[in-house]
Amino acid sequence: MPLLTDLDISQNYLYGSIPLSLGNLQNMTDLVISNNHLSGVIPDIWSDFKYLYYLDISNNNFFGKIPSSIGSLSFIRFLFLGGNKLYGQIPSSLQNCTSMDTLDMGDNRLSGNLPYWVGEAMPSLLIFRVRNNSFTGHIPGQLCRLSNLHILDLSHNKLTGIIPTCLGNLSGLKTELKLDSERYEGSLQVATKGRIMEYTETTLYLVNSLDLSSNNLSGGIPQELTTLSELGTLILSRNQLTGKIPEMIGNLKDLETLDLSHNKLVGEIPASIVSLTFLSHLNLSFNKLSGKIPTKNQFQTFDDPSIYKGNLALCGTPLTTKCSGSGSGNGEAPSGGGKNDEDVKGRMENLWFYLTIALGFFMGFWGVCGSLIIKKRWRLAYFCFLEKIISEITVLIFVTANRLKKMFKR
Repeated sequence: MPLLTDLDISQNYLYGSIPLSLGNLQNMTDLVISNNHLSGVIPDIWSDFKYLYYLDISNNNFFGKIPSSIGSLSFIRFLFLGGNKLYGQIPSSLQNCTSMDTLDMGDNRLSGNLPYWVGEAMPSLLIFRVRNNSFTGHIPGQLCRLSNLHILDLSHNKLTGIIPTCLGNLSGLKTELKLDSERYEGSLQVATKGRIMEYTETTLYLVNSLDLSSNNLSGGIPQELTTLSELGTLILSRNQLTGKIPEMIGNLKDLETLDLSHNKLVGEIPASIVSLTFLSHLNLSFNKLSGKIPTKNQFQTFDDPSIYKGNLALCGTPLTTKCSGSGSGNGEAPSGGGKNDEDVKGRMENLWFYLTIALGFFMGFWGVCGSLIIKKRWRLAYFCFLEKIISEITVLIFVTANRLKKMFKR
């Protein structure tokens, strides 16, 4: 069978290991043995293949290191190694695979730093998936050079450092991708809308995803990420991110999934977030957010309080905590606090009224009495004046009374 070019024995119940005789099929272009129960190490036979451009050995029980001979597959475009028990580092020989479109090594036990050369040696890469491994170190800035990348999944590793601001330069997430059946083959599992979904080549081109969740990333969320206008999924949960949610988050008009939960984000939810009218899955729980929860547009449908759980300073629907005060931070009048505001305003007016009366009495009393106490001449003159007035009033009363008696006698 040396002329065999396509072999697909996936989704069976095959056991055992890959036979070394497979290397005799030098004219093979497509080899798919995924979703079986194959085990053992991956044999170092790949330098014998001259034309192989599609290799899928995912979802088996292979262990050991990735053989360096895979780097001799100069025509390889689709490489699926995920869902095994592979360990060690990504072999540097893979940088010879300059035509790579999809590189999936997720759900293994790989370790070491993410190779910087991926961003330099694979300019046509569309999909880079290494989720659920044990990679350490920083996210290499060279990944920002992957202008065609539209799925970047580095989640569930041990990455540290900040999110590179240059990820906002991923032009593949800024322009609408058109279906090219030759560039999307196989299937891929992607975290979106709160669950893991599997996409095939007929729908994979629709997925634009950035998933950096479940690492040890720190620092703020770069404002530059809000320029990725075609991004559909943004998952940054379960890190150590600080600072505020970017004010221009509303620029991500096509965003359907936003998960920023389990971080240390502070401040109010930006007012622009209500512009995300395609948003169907939101999770902002377990941060340090404050202020009123927006209620406009799509946010009217987010009635699950668990979305905001663990943010003790958040208030408003759907939480039971009512908002008070005049500042909502979202351009909306606070709900549930109107009556309280009126009561406070009334109490303040009454307080000022009584203070004014007291101040007026104090100033009037001491303005007169104080001067009489201090100045003796004024005091004598004042009492003489009072005595004179009282005398005149007394005389006037008696005179008036006598006149009235005479009138009644007549």
